[in-house]
Amino acid sequence: MIEQIFAHRGASAGFAEHTRAAYLQALADGADGVEGDLHLTADGALVLIHDDTLDRTSNGSGPVAGHTLEELRGLDFTSWKGARIPPEYGRVREQLLTLDGLLDILAGAGREVALALEFKYGELFDPAVVDAALVALGARGWSAARSMAGNVKVSFMSFHPEAVKYLSGHVPAARLCQLLQDAETGARRELLANGEALLDDGAAHLAGPGVDYLRANPGNAARWLAAGRTLRVWTVDTAEDLQLCLDAGVAEVTTNRPAAIRAMLGRPPGAGGRRPA
Repeated sequence: MIEQIFAHRGASAGFAEHTRAAYLQALADGADGVEGDLHLTADGALVLIHDDTLDRTSNGSGPVAGHTLEELRGLDFTSWKGARIPPEYGRVREQLLTLDGLLDILAGAGREVALALEFKYGELFDPAVVDAALVALGARGWSAARSMAGNVKVSFMSFHPEAVKYLSGHVPAARLCQLLQDAETGARRELLANGEALLDDGAAHLAGPGVDYLRANPGNAARWLAAGRTLRVWTVDTAEDLQLCLDAGVAEVTTNRPAAIRAMLGRPPGAGGRRPA
């Protein structure tokens, strides 16, 4: 039974990922939670951007870490998507979000909302962004014991097992998600094996396979489920993938299309209409 639907980088099928519009639409669609990726700017601000460079999702270029927050606020993070932003979702220059900005949006939801924060790395792990996120959350009243910041229930995710191990020293295993994606050879295969071991050992209690991994490795998912882990699968956008998750006992799905997934599950529409900023 699907218990929670997370909007992947917001309702990113309709609006540019990680933008104010995408997250506001996710809430309007009735998403139980939202997912987002964090990076640090040159001046230490936490921003919601997937890539470590700006080229794909803005009219800027170069590394996120090479720009200040003020410089990033001068960029356009939404026009590449080609979706018109309704006035109540803010202007183009207001679409970039900091972690605090996202928490402000979620605080206005009028209900409990889950937030899954992902930390992205290559082969090397650096704790700086994790440490900054924990400090920022603490300033909003978050504590590890409850993992709540007001009405926002926070969990943490990474593909990198060193990040998950580091987080395990700060937050309960129930709020930790080891993300999984098949890798064929080399260092990435080693990282995957280490991540699988963390789920076997119980350092993380949320197993986060991609749909393709779940399809290719049903035995692993069944083993973790039997061991009391919760399955949180990404990115579930089709009826076929949703049925795979239902058959596998998945409790949480991450999707670019939260309204559509709600409809496929026979759930009523979300809040209806749009939520102003």
